[in-house]
Amino acid sequence: MDIQESKLFNENLISRLERLESIEEIRALVSGYAESCDQQDLPALENLFTLDAEFDSPNGSLKSKGRQDILDMYQEVFMSRGPSFHWTHDVTVKIDESNSELAFGTVYSHAETTRDGVASLAAMRYDDTYSKKEGAWKFSKRTINFFYYVKTEDYLESLNNPMRVTMGDKKIQADIPESVPAWIEFQNKYKK
Repeated sequence: MDIQESKLFNENLISRLERLESIEEIRALVSGYAESCDQQDLPALENLFTLDAEFDSPNGSLKSKGRQDILDMYQEVFMSRGPSFHWTHDVTVKIDESNSELAFGTVYSHAETTRDGVASLAAMRYDDTYSKKEGAWKFSKRTINFFYYVKTEDYLESLNNPMRVTMGDKKIQADIPESVPAWIEFQNKYKK
């Protein structure tokens, strides 16, 4: 290997290592989010979002733009919530090829919560955009898609009903999987 090849090899190795380190930092960010929610730790949550971050949900129940609005939203959520336990499962991260300070991810998770004193269960998929423009990896956009969010006592009866997301006293339609193109295609092709 000549000097030029060695230099290219080292640059490639460093680039690959930086990507792996970024992915691990983003995984820690995702875990930190779950922990901060369970501890109702607003200062910790503040450090997880960019100044211009967005939080969204297709069903419209959780929408905020800007870090302060996101914190205000969580303060309101925490006011009605007692103990909770969030955990993440599959975390997929892809670093942008043209901008190493931008990444995209999908996070599957569950939560056990107590909203207004009522034990509830939830399953969610987060679609995330991450940014390192403020020096550390943070959420620049987080979209929560609910598969279900139901009172524990209603869990077994709710899974086959598209109206399986409970917000306060009303039930609204779940975000996923009914809106996922592959799901729709399969349903139309094989189940109708």
